[in-house]
Amino acid sequence: MSAEMSNLRHLRVFLEVLDSRSISKSSDKVYLSQSAITQAIAKLEDDLNTSLFHRQSDGMLPTETGLIFEFRVRRALRLILSGLQGISRINDGKVIKPSQLIHAITTTQLRNLISITQSQNFSIASRALNVSQSSLHRAARGLERQLGTVLFEKTTNGITSSKAALKLARLSKLAFNEITQGREEINTFHNREMGKITIGSMPLARASILPTTIIAVNKRFPSFKISVIDGIYDDLLYHLRNGEIDLLIGALRFPKPSEDIQQEKLFDSSIEILARADHPLATIQATENAVTLKKLSAYPWVVLRPGTPTRALFDKVFTTEGVEMPERIVESSSQGLVRSLLLGEDWLTMSSEHQFQHELGNGSLVKIKFELIQNPRPIGITMRKSWNPTGTQLAFVNSLKEKTRLLTSSVSSFD
Repeated sequence: MSAEMSNLRHLRVFLEVLDSRSISKSSDKVYLSQSAITQAIAKLEDDLNTSLFHRQSDGMLPTETGLIFEFRVRRALRLILSGLQGISRINDGKVIKPSQLIHAITTTQLRNLISITQSQNFSIASRALNVSQSSLHRAARGLERQLGTVLFEKTTNGITSSKAALKLARLSKLAFNEITQGREEINTFHNREMGKITIGSMPLARASILPTTIIAVNKRFPSFKISVIDGIYDDLLYHLRNGEIDLLIGALRFPKPSEDIQQEKLFDSSIEILARADHPLATIQATENAVTLKKLSAYPWVVLRPGTPTRALFDKVFTTEGVEMPERIVESSSQGLVRSLLLGEDWLTMSSEHQFQHELGNGSLVKIKFELIQNPRPIGITMRKSWNPTGTQLAFVNSLKEKTRLLTSSVSSFD
């Protein structure tokens, strides 16, 4: 996303011309000549491949795409300003505040900052940015002098980033993301491209909700780019908060792990014990309470790794009743591996029924009748509070909700 970030000075010039509706009036505000402002606007329009202004005798008025871009630029600059809050420096006895500091920062400096904080190593960051390590180091120290604060400190393993550096880098990434969103909205306006969405997906979403949503959205918007990142919750949440993914789909967490995110429940999911249809335990379920913990522990299990709600329930079931844990346990989050083990031999697993909707529907897998004392897990979407989706991204979210309603109604028919 950072590669598509426009020149910050050009963005500030753009807003000033919007506010004053005049290049000549803007000149005094941004301390640039009229010709320099004209060149900056022309460069920005060429970069975006659109006209941002109507040049009229009574002033510069924004075009439709100019208004679209204005919304994103103002959000981006507010984010960078938020990243500078708490930073100030003294210059000739005067306090230079964040609202003034932002005028001295460049896109390149912020891109450098982001890369260094991500890698925590000047050598790695310099290779990623394709610049020399010495020039990157000088640029970083120059930014520290500009801001009047320490951003990086050397350690035996590389460097550590200060809280100020981490905060400014994270909010700058979100600002870069806003400009990318603006570019995509302009492209959509001109019917050039439909933009993109990056989704963080946990196993249950990959197995059920996401595939049907992707199919439906792809048919409606063939050029809309959909990227799916698999991972565990903590990693995906980190990427979400840093603007590297737009949406996280999976089990919600309570209380919320961070105040800058919001969660929306799509449905509740209960954990079931699953096995293949001809599993020995599946054939004795006619007798009430025939399946006991002792019998369950005699079979091999494939379960999630520690740290997940499902694994916590699995451990609790056996430890609470004082029954020995199954001797044969394989830990895996791969749905393909779990399916193969269950269908291949007499393995058991604990999983949401939604995760194996297809197999339960065709009868290849069944639920083992054993009451698990649990609270249904809320499954839903996690977003940044500040996220303002493009029209196509919003269409994806709405399709996700619609497909969820169809999914939950079909799953209920298995009971």
